[in-house]
Amino acid sequence: MKMVYSTSFTLLASLLLVPLANALYFHIGETERKCFIEEIPDETTVVANYKVELYDPRSGGFMPSSPGIGMHVEIKDPDDKTILSRVYSSEGRISFTSHIPGEHVLCMYSNSTAWFSGSQLRVHLDIQVGEHTIDYANVAQKEKLTELQLRIRQLLDQVDQITKEQNYQRYREERFRLTSDSTNQRVLWWSLAQTLVLLIMGFWQMRHLKSFFEAKKLV
Repeated sequence: MKMVYSTSFTLLASLLLVPLANALYFHIGETERKCFIEEIPDETTVVANYKVELYDPRSGGFMPSSPGIGMHVEIKDPDDKTILSRVYSSEGRISFTSHIPGEHVLCMYSNSTAWFSGSQLRVHLDIQVGEHTIDYANVAQKEKLTELQLRIRQLLDQVDQITKEQNYQRYREERFRLTSDSTNQRVLWWSLAQTLVLLIMGFWQMRHLKSFFEAKKLV
């Protein structure tokens, strides 16, 4: 049976120019599909941590969900190609790396409807981009880095991320310029076409009037 999903798109308030973690929560119904748009440079790691809670009508609040409750996660790149599509458990971590700069769409919906019959889920979602996805405490422990070496590593990662963001902004500016040039060119051709039509109509009206006056022997 084909299920129709009610999709609501939410533009995340913090973009890459303000590189902070996007922590939020939202409610989702049994037929809803929640999607989030994140502008991401190419070759950038994105990590999303989530937790699902089920509404309890007896207590009037949200309780930890059972292991059978999960979320289907689908991620598409700017070319609308699916780069990730799988079912996760009620709590987990989603990770992917972008290969094309632009708007990536992350959609989430319940993996089943039989168990919550018109009730609601609350989903806590924390999206981190770029160097914010790196656990530096774990890196320092594994690579046995001193505090100074770890700080240098963080700065290098931040510089790398800033470079990617700058390249992405140049890419966006180039696309905008091409779109503007294309629009200006179309407007120019449309104006020329209108002018040509007006000239043809004027010429035809003059010929028609001349023929009319000659037929009436007014000229």
